[in-house]
Amino acid sequence: MDDVDAVQAKIAANMLSSGDWVTARLDGVAYLEKAPLLYWMIAVFFKLFLVADWVARLPIALACVGLALLTAAFAHWAFGEKEALYSGLVIATCIGLFLFTRILIPDVILTFTIALSLWAFLRALEEDEPHPKRWAAILAASMGAGLLLKGLVAMVFPIGAGLVYLFFTKQLLLARTWQRLRPFSGALIALAIAAPWHILATLRNPPYFVFTMRSAPGEYHGFFWFYFFNEQLLRFLNMRYPRDYDTVPRHLFWLFHLLWLFPWSVYLPAIAKLTFKPLDRAGKTRLLALCWIGFVMVFFTFSTTQEYYSMPIYPAVALLLGCAMVSRGNWIRNGTRVLCAIAGLAAAVVLWLLFSVRGLPAPGDIASALSSHPAAYKLSLGHMEDLTMESFAYLRLPLAVAAVAFLTGCFGTLRSSGKRAYFAAAIMMVIFFHAARLALVVFDPYMSSRPLANALLAAPAGKLIVNHHYYEFSSVFFYTNRDALLLNGRFNNLVYGSYAPGAPPVFIDDDDFVHLWHGPDRYYFVVDKPGLARIVGKVPLSALYTVKASGGKFLFCNHPLAAVGQP
Repeated sequence: MDDVDAVQAKIAANMLSSGDWVTARLDGVAYLEKAPLLYWMIAVFFKLFLVADWVARLPIALACVGLALLTAAFAHWAFGEKEALYSGLVIATCIGLFLFTRILIPDVILTFTIALSLWAFLRALEEDEPHPKRWAAILAASMGAGLLLKGLVAMVFPIGAGLVYLFFTKQLLLARTWQRLRPFSGALIALAIAAPWHILATLRNPPYFVFTMRSAPGEYHGFFWFYFFNEQLLRFLNMRYPRDYDTVPRHLFWLFHLLWLFPWSVYLPAIAKLTFKPLDRAGKTRLLALCWIGFVMVFFTFSTTQEYYSMPIYPAVALLLGCAMVSRGNWIRNGTRVLCAIAGLAAAVVLWLLFSVRGLPAPGDIASALSSHPAAYKLSLGHMEDLTMESFAYLRLPLAVAAVAFLTGCFGTLRSSGKRAYFAAAIMMVIFFHAARLALVVFDPYMSSRPLANALLAAPAGKLIVNHHYYEFSSVFFYTNRDALLLNGRFNNLVYGSYAPGAPPVFIDDDDFVHLWHGPDRYYFVVDKPGLARIVGKVPLSALYTVKASGGKFLFCNHPLAAVGQP
């Protein structure tokens, strides 16, 4: 897909082809925002197999499986077999994990490292643990790997949750605690993993050390300032430039977890019946899970937030839900009844949608039936606002499969409880995820520019110009494996690197575009509808020869092609 999805894959492909595994680049421009481990993982899979979209998704897919297995193993160690089964089931089939792993962001891998860190933390403190030194090393190594995934939060979350836990268990000031956790040797392990890349990135992208709190356009202060100050500190304080993100209102950030953890969120009230006294391994684990959730959520209450930022709490919630689901009780039985009612209502809504669009036509692709809300796109789920009643006519098959899913959940939980109800809910989610996958296929022309990329690959050789923002057409870069000129493209993520010494001259303005478009060389131009309306004021429509139109986006050429007419 366009946006961050193809961006991550393209950076990995660029690293593999260039041999530069330190500085990420887009269109030749230094891209200093993110830590590199996800790029490296994708690049390794590209090397093992081939550069392809499905290969780029392998690290995320494997991380999802690994996170479910890790959560189950953690629960098995702390509680027992049934709790392990249910905890693994919760995290494997909740909506949030599915939804936020459809794009190439490292959060699921980060969540894995945090969960492993906190399990290692407990095991290092366990008096009966025969290998506390080994688990202390795993704790440190996990945090070091996390630093290469998403920066300082990879250490802040496990350290913060651990300190809160030690405070409540009155172990914070005990010498025995720190002897078992080995913070000094642990720091060396974490630094040995994470420091080399940070040092190399600083040395290759000077100036080395700038400490200003000013973040403004046109200023370049090297890697160190941008990565640590602009991306970590100033983003947390909502003072970062460019402000290419938005924040979810605090109350919605909390309430959305009823959706992200669905269908298992119906059992959240049952957690209140659990004991959190650290008298045994199970009680200690439940208390740590509570500290884990509390620290992460309070942290983001005072920071800018996206919907997926709280993914690191999913394993902790799954551990608590696994315990609650084994204990059963009235809260669990009532939760199953609520789940049955929600599934039944969802099935009724989906069937009503199917009935309502039964006679609506579905010409072309779904983009023609969608509305546009650009102001919402800085949020991860901003495109949800684009849906219209007409768009559901293109989604008949996904809606039918979703109806089957919800009916399965409704009837499966109607007179069932305990294990049968849990597995009915899990089966419902597996079918629903298949419906969601089918819907993503329908949305592909709108969310991706692959049809334009395929047309460009089949067209005669020429240079490429992309309108405005690299992210809006990033899949064109990935699928064609080429660079382009960016028309008014000094925007958002490429702003900072564009001012770096030696930045490539890929940024052009309207005058440059008009000059090139009317010149003798062949150029191709990728643009969406809003951009086309603006550019028609610069060049006549008769000078834009259509090569391909798909998903509300266009590929034009400045010279006629065989069997291609004017728009």
